[in-house]
Amino acid sequence: MKQSKVIFLITAILVLSLTLGACRTTPAAPAATAEPAAKDYKIGILTGTVSQGEEEYNEAVNQKKALGDMIVHSTYPDNFTTETETVISQALQMASDPKVKGIVWVQSIPGASVAISKVKEIRPDIFFISGVPGEDPGVIAPKSEIVMSVDEISMGRTIPAEAARMGAKTFIHYSFPRHMSYATIAARHAIMVEECKKLGIEFVDVTAPDPTGDAGITGAQQFITDDVKRQVEKYGKDTAFFSTNCGMQEPLIREVWNNGAIFPQQCCPSPYHGYPTALNIDVAGHEGDVQYMLDSIKAKLTEKNQQGRMSTWGVPINMLMIDAGVRFAMKVAEGKAVANDMEAFKATVNEAAAARNVGNLEFSIYEEAGVKYDNYLLLLAPFYDFAK
Repeated sequence: MKQSKVIFLITAILVLSLTLGACRTTPAAPAATAEPAAKDYKIGILTGTVSQGEEEYNEAVNQKKALGDMIVHSTYPDNFTTETETVISQALQMASDPKVKGIVWVQSIPGASVAISKVKEIRPDIFFISGVPGEDPGVIAPKSEIVMSVDEISMGRTIPAEAARMGAKTFIHYSFPRHMSYATIAARHAIMVEECKKLGIEFVDVTAPDPTGDAGITGAQQFITDDVKRQVEKYGKDTAFFSTNCGMQEPLIREVWNNGAIFPQQCCPSPYHGYPTALNIDVAGHEGDVQYMLDSIKAKLTEKNQQGRMSTWGVPINMLMIDAGVRFAMKVAEGKAVANDMEAFKATVNEAAAARNVGNLEFSIYEEAGVKYDNYLLLLAPFYDFAK
């Protein structure tokens, strides 16, 4: 992917979903960064709690299990928006250990830039790798050596392409006015419309109830449950479905599965987002095992011959960000890389992806209003092909 994105507020939706807990999912299995060994340095990991960021929290725990005392893990408070001083204090406490050479922060919530500045006042040698930023690019990028975010805009291109590969003739886009007012969602929608036109797919906008409205999440989910069948009856089974809302993913996946339609990707792609509950997959005893989840999804899809018509990404991206961040931080601490070497960091991301049996990611550099943020990386992971 060569094109840069000129879109403001690319992180707004991610921050909203974090705050509301909408995109909370079950954790995926880690790829061990290295064999536990005695090191003369430490790497810090800052994440949310299980209630606000289950994937990131569990990845940090898994990194701690793999690397032992070399990993220092701390969680910021759930109400981080009103406890900025606590967030700053936690970052400073982590940096007070002279052996801590780098800090991986996912999600890098609002207030992270201030905390980073405070840390660097006393430890200018510490470098930061910030994933899923909750602040504008112009705020976080100058403070952190590397910033990572999901490339939501390019999903406007990749999702229709995947739908076409699966045989879609119609594309149903579920959203509501509040979401469509967000710059990122609106831009992605516009790209989807154009891509569907190029691919010969009929694009259909369907306004669903806002989960924050009078009907609540229950009403929104019931609408999806009822409407998917109506749309399949109208347009046929070669209809692809997409919703901008996390809370709608479970009923959407279930009804696409039941009605034999097409589902290229969730709004927040992960094998743990919507699929386990929608397909009644029991994860007890297999918590954190991504391959188990992927195999279980495939088995369920095969029951209805849907394995070639439904997909997701093969890795929870927030977990991959932490894994890649730790791997790269170790390289920097050991003098094998420099903190602002983006090409080396991209290679490390793909190294972490390969360890999880995920293909190479696509990268682009964030740009807005003519300003290019060379250290702000946008990530796209490959779709998982359940038909193989």
